[in-house]
Amino acid sequence: LCPLIGDDDFAQQQLDFISPLTTPGAEIRLLCFFLLFIITAMGENGRHRWFSFNHHRSASATSMPQNNPGETPAEFLCPITGFLMSDPVVVASGQTFERISVQVCRNLGFAPKLHDGSQPDLSTVIPNLAMKSTILSWCNRKKVEHPRPPDYAYVEGVVRARMDKEPEEEEEIYNKLRSANTVDHEQGLILLRKTTRSSESSRISLCTERLLSLLRSLIVSRYNIVQTNAAASLVNLSLEKPNKLKIVRSGFVPLLIDVLKSGSTEAQEHVIGALFSLAVEEENKMVIGVLGAVEPLLHALRSSESERARQDAALALYHLSLIPNNRTRLVRAGAVPMMLSMVRSGESASRILLLLCNLAACSEGKGAMLDGNGVAILVGKLREGGADSEAARENCVGALLTLSVGNMRFRGLASEAGAVEILTEIVESEGGSERLKEKAGKILQAMRGGEREFGEGAEAREWNRMLEASGLSRSQLQGGQKEGFAYSSQF
Repeated sequence: LCPLIGDDDFAQQQLDFISPLTTPGAEIRLLCFFLLFIITAMGENGRHRWFSFNHHRSASATSMPQNNPGETPAEFLCPITGFLMSDPVVVASGQTFERISVQVCRNLGFAPKLHDGSQPDLSTVIPNLAMKSTILSWCNRKKVEHPRPPDYAYVEGVVRARMDKEPEEEEEIYNKLRSANTVDHEQGLILLRKTTRSSESSRISLCTERLLSLLRSLIVSRYNIVQTNAAASLVNLSLEKPNKLKIVRSGFVPLLIDVLKSGSTEAQEHVIGALFSLAVEEENKMVIGVLGAVEPLLHALRSSESERARQDAALALYHLSLIPNNRTRLVRAGAVPMMLSMVRSGESASRILLLLCNLAACSEGKGAMLDGNGVAILVGKLREGGADSEAARENCVGALLTLSVGNMRFRGLASEAGAVEILTEIVESEGGSERLKEKAGKILQAMRGGEREFGEGAEAREWNRMLEASGLSRSQLQGGQKEGFAYSSQF
């Protein structure tokens, strides 16, 4: 027991002391030894030294480090085992665990539900060196033995015990979804849809690998009711931020696109909602665009019979168009003439105008809008009052402002469409937001400010911008033309 009090010199002295205990008078010597042991264990810090003895006494007996919850900061303890972490790692969802705890959970295919109701993503781990250093410093300061890696078998037992306590509801859903009976599929999906409709904790706890795996096959079912409920359940699960990346990484996007192209009307409506929800996550925007969601979403925006589906399609495309590559995809897919036609006819004007603002920010989109008579359509919409809401009116002016930046053609097209008159009215009107008036004023300034943007030398500046974008010099381009080289934009 002597080494446990943390003083090696004292321990050696006591070993020398008790070595002749087999001689006569050993009982007296033994009593003296224990009195000396108690006095030394209490020492100058009394309580602290005695606690140190208790804190470490069971490590060898149980193969697991023991911690006093009143002494150890909660952030130093593994959320799975509850023990002081020896090798802390950060998982993909941001929590910190003991490395062995993560290994056991991954080997068992289990993601435990934490105290806050969240379910961690254990797909990747990164050593948390800052936490490890902090724990070791705390141990040194408190004179506590450094934590040792826990026994794998012990952690496995802890995890299996937690698995046995998983909610019966998840097990019921899982058993129904993996059944070969279509009726069971319907019942399981209805239960999943109902459970995740309004409960945030349920949406997080039920977004497990095994349920997502079953949903992947059911979302393309040939039975409409199965497909519809699977898509609706996925929409519910996708509402929580921790689930968005997990769903995309599970391979759902190509399946959603297939349903969007050939599924039932109701299922398509839910799928569009799911793509909108998933596109909100920054890391998903590129993946969704690359996998081909832009064209079917454009088709839904134009042709869907459901107003809700058209609105969700517009919002999904808006979030996708926040990155440059997807803007180019939209322009290539013919989005600009289609959207200008919709603005002219008054369909979903506010959301469509918001999309056009994004597309006007890239050179391909700006060119397509100018070529497609976009300036006249936008000015005409302002004049006739077709932009009937404040948001639509502001988006219309915002699209014009984006088109006006750094473009020679805009001034002529805007003047021809009578933009000065309508923009002046907006600036001088008593109603309207200050932001709307500010945007209108900037357009007027760009049109009247002449010299810098449109005045002498403007053509040469525009020409040089084109050359810089193509990576050629003026002499290279002229020489190339003489030799039969023709410049064209490459998308």
